[in-house]
Amino acid sequence: MIESSQRLHWVDQARGWSIFLVVYGHNFPAIEPYIYSVHVPLFFFISGMFHKAPLSKFSLIHRAKTLLVPYFSWASMLYIFWLFVGKNFGKSSALDLSPWDNLLGIFYAQGGQQYMDWGIPLWFLPCIFMVFVLYGWLWRIIPTRFMDSAVLFLGLLGLLWSKFVDISLPWSIDVAMVALIFYRLGHLLKEPLKALSIKNSIAILAIMLSIHLTTFYLNPEKIDMYRSIYGNPILFLLSGAAGSMVYLLMFRLLPQLKILAYLGQHSIVILATHLRALTLIKGMIYVALGSTVFVFSEWDKLWLSFIQLALIVPVVWMVNKTFPILDGK
Repeated sequence: MIESSQRLHWVDQARGWSIFLVVYGHNFPAIEPYIYSVHVPLFFFISGMFHKAPLSKFSLIHRAKTLLVPYFSWASMLYIFWLFVGKNFGKSSALDLSPWDNLLGIFYAQGGQQYMDWGIPLWFLPCIFMVFVLYGWLWRIIPTRFMDSAVLFLGLLGLLWSKFVDISLPWSIDVAMVALIFYRLGHLLKEPLKALSIKNSIAILAIMLSIHLTTFYLNPEKIDMYRSIYGNPILFLLSGAAGSMVYLLMFRLLPQLKILAYLGQHSIVILATHLRALTLIKGMIYVALGSTVFVFSEWDKLWLSFIQLALIVPVVWMVNKTFPILDGK
């Protein structure tokens, strides 16, 4: 099976599934706690699969172009929209949020609604950049035989910080230290996953699914990596790692789903715009029905996710036609 010179479409599909879960999860469905247990770990796991070399000036600049340029571009546009429009409507209008704090939030990229009411989901881009930097730096200075220990040590520091220090670090550095564990697993397991036979893939998927669901069920707290909420850290790590394996193996076994691969290849635009797509939908409902009270059933929330993605597709096309750097290209 030759895939070295081609995209791994099953990985794109898993990434697409993860970004769909982000959109769906932000519509607050009943399965929101489950979604939060796996969608962000899966993103970190997949990102680790494509880490190629120790940190260098070239790789740092390249990664900054593909993550930080889109982040600051989208954050600036979303902030301007929030400043002149968004903060005057909906829940934001009742919170009396500071424009200066939210401007600071663009550069700090943490702190919750008080600082990122314009677009909390974008926290992930500076965070994954920090994961890349930390991992590349470790790879550069740590002997290979100590790499796993170094990653676990930093992961433990991140977990201890979340437990004993009530301060969110800029660019989610504390979260990045924890995410290194998923990132490392992705880096280690890419080639073994590619080499698995169908029979072994099914067997491992079944085992990982059992671990994933059991550890999710036993964890007493809803996971939220952005807010450094992990519940039981061991159960969180096991659930996130096993769940990542489940979805990667599942999409490796299933026929290719081009729509998911497409979403996976354009996840930055979707991450940046899906909440504004929901704002547009609510605006259309208001114009049509005159109602400002939005109560959605579970089926409504699922369909809303599909409609949000459909509205974003033209944006993806326009961005990649005119300013592809906004999609990390």
